[in-house]
Amino acid sequence: MKVSLITVTFNSGKTLSDTIQSVFAQSNADIEYIIIDGLSEDNTIEIINEYEPLFQGRLRWISEKDNGIYDAMNKGIRMATGDIVGIINSDDFYHRNDIIEKIVAEFQEDKLIQAIYGDIRFVNPNDLNKTVRYYSSGKFSPDLFRYGFMPAHPTFFTYREQFEINGYYKVDYKIAADYELLIRFLYVHRLRSKYIPIDFMKMRTGGVSTASFKSNILLNKEIVRACKENGIWTCIPLLLLKYLVKIFEFVITKNI
Repeated sequence: MKVSLITVTFNSGKTLSDTIQSVFAQSNADIEYIIIDGLSEDNTIEIINEYEPLFQGRLRWISEKDNGIYDAMNKGIRMATGDIVGIINSDDFYHRNDIIEKIVAEFQEDKLIQAIYGDIRFVNPNDLNKTVRYYSSGKFSPDLFRYGFMPAHPTFFTYREQFEINGYYKVDYKIAADYELLIRFLYVHRLRSKYIPIDFMKMRTGGVSTASFKSNILLNKEIVRACKENGIWTCIPLLLLKYLVKIFEFVITKNI
């Protein structure tokens, strides 16, 4: 079973090597790696060129103007030839080499499974061994979308054909197109999904959706919109409850 992993880059030179190395180190060799670059102006392309020969034809990339991160993700999915598709961000990395192997095994074991997701660790950008928050997707159910909860998007894997059937990321969203897509796949179309209770990857803190108070306001507005467009009632006050859960996630990392 072939897996297509997609990374979107733009001036990602500071972190991209970790991402690429973690993909290259995966024990499952049947991986197609696709990098979609948005005309980076730093050393991102140099890094891609450095690692490309190691993949022996399994790494494909393009560098061109895009209409934002979700447009770039869509490009990568449309380029993919694998059975399964997953997204790995340019500042994230798999911290163990058997993640893709485990995911493929789950899909092969149960042919009825249409999607898989797991947990992630948020780590300090200056100390990648220091976990500052642990996000578990284990208690997720489709009914929780109205409260602002979703499975960890970077851990979401599904069949490539599901994008052809149920649609791609909506490019008119700035931050929450991943949220809207997961609502569509898991709530509207009820893909049969399975949670794997392991942390798939490490994610550096400081991503787009958590970068500032202003971005959090936009995120919640887009979540309300995503829910409305897919037949789920919610409101901003209801979404604010999720921040209490986030505080708990920071607290429990002390015991991990």
